[in-house]
Amino acid sequence: MAENKINLTKSDRFKAFLRSYFLLSSFNYERMQNGGFVYTLIPAIKKLYPSKEDRAAALKRHLEFFNTQPFMANPIFGVTLALEEERANGANIDDAAISGVKIGMMGPLAGAGDPLFWFTLRPIFLSLGASLAISGNILGPIVFFVLWNAMVAAVKWYSQEFGYKAGTAITDDLSGNLLQQVTRGASMMGMFVIGALIQRWVSITFTPVVSTVKQQEGAYIDWEKLPAGADGLKEAFTQFASGRSLDVNKVTTLQDNLNQLVPGLAALALTFLCMYLLKRKVSPIVIILGIFVLAIVLHLIHLL
Repeated sequence: MAENKINLTKSDRFKAFLRSYFLLSSFNYERMQNGGFVYTLIPAIKKLYPSKEDRAAALKRHLEFFNTQPFMANPIFGVTLALEEERANGANIDDAAISGVKIGMMGPLAGAGDPLFWFTLRPIFLSLGASLAISGNILGPIVFFVLWNAMVAAVKWYSQEFGYKAGTAITDDLSGNLLQQVTRGASMMGMFVIGALIQRWVSITFTPVVSTVKQQEGAYIDWEKLPAGADGLKEAFTQFASGRSLDVNKVTTLQDNLNQLVPGLAALALTFLCMYLLKRKVSPIVIILGIFVLAIVLHLIHLL
């Protein structure tokens, strides 16, 4: 059995590294980067699984939803390659284990990748290139292009190798349930990140007015008593900064009351509804279109 073991060489892993640059080449709004993920694994899958049926099954299990920061996807490729390698050699690794590790890793890596690359490293390299370009040096854009792509390539390759070695270590301890522990931990981390992002990315505002109360004098800005011109604007800003309202009437909406009870309750309920529908095998496209239609209808009846 050991003599016939199929191993992914560094050359095989380098092919996956090169193909990972095309992760977004078939991006779609139903399963996001799944097509690019499968494309990256094709050479390895062909080597690991000689039969057509096994290849088809391997590619099919990676056609599920996948989405993360493109430059941070390579650790997931590395772990997936290691798991597929061990599975092809007879290890007891099922589809759920591979899927759980992928899902658990893609959320945290996406959350770390955007601030690291787009908000930190890219501005640094752009500033370096711009400082040269602004003085008329043609090396400005060249320096940025070379440094940026060299850094991205290094991160992608070495993080993929790290993921591959980590995945091999996981499968070496199957008897100790390490894979199950990592799968469970990764899934919990993924759910934690998703839960933390609900309040930030899902916004629902109910507009019906619950009450309109006239405020006491001194609680609002009396625009008629303000001096004309710039002095009036200055006085208005000063009063607003001190806590005065812009209008004589204090309007309380349904959303204001909900925020006092449980902020983000509607967003959380919508997220749970989408999760329930996905569990019931409802197509993500149907869910997206349904949310669009529901939002338009609720807006037309002045509920949102």
